Amino acid sequence: MTPFGFRDTVPVDTGTVFVAFTDRRLDLGDLAPDEVRAAGLAEVAAATAATPCLMRQVHGTTVHVVEAPYDDLPDADALVTDRTGVALLARAADCVPVLLVARTGHVGAAHAGREGVRQGVVPAAVARLRDLGAEDVRAWIGPHVCGRCYEVPAEMRADIAADVPATAATTSWGTPSLDLGAGVRAQLTDAGVPHVEVGGCTLEDDTLHSYRRDGAAAGRLAGVVWRVA
Repeated sequence: MTPFGFRDTVPVDTGTVFVAFTDRRLDLGDLAPDEVRAAGLAEVAAATAATPCLMRQVHGTTVHVVEAPYDDLPDADALVTDRTGVALLARAADCVPVLLVARTGHVGAAHAGREGVRQGVVPAAVARLRDLGAEDVRAWIGPHVCGRCYEVPAEMRADIAADVPATAATTSWGTPSLDLGAGVRAQLTDAGVPHVEVGGCTLEDDTLHSYRRDGAAAGRLAGVVWRVA
């Protein structure tokens, strides 16, 4: 059985890239029991024939360039590489996981939460890829909480929307909310990056992990990207 609820194949100049998203069957979060997370990562490793690379996600804009597998997780919210043999993971449970693929074979994975969207972690990852020589970057936007569900105080909506206007939204019951996915889509469009939406709302879909729905008991899904030469 595949560990992925979604998987796509992307031909590139230097081989083939795969983009995928896990679902609730795996818990890849830092708060998962060690044996649960290890089993999930083992499934990802077997499915990708690559070493999973995680990051200690801190809701910032740091982009870490992966040169080889590592044990010490970097404090970052995006990973990029031009290497094979590694699978980049961005984990989330309502935040927006974004996978990036360039025609030149460069790949990236970004975790865009409220602050990450405001500060521009996804544009930062795109810029870093281009610094590395990436051309014709595309994006896959993974499952995340939607604007119809992500209720926030009016002051918070105004604060985030002041920096990223596309995030301003209203819940289905008429209260202030944020649409982080819309913010990411706007940022990708501004950066000249075409994008594909994958999956649905994490809160509404009980096959996905959601912190808003499950609180501290929520696990973490992951966007996974890797290249095969």
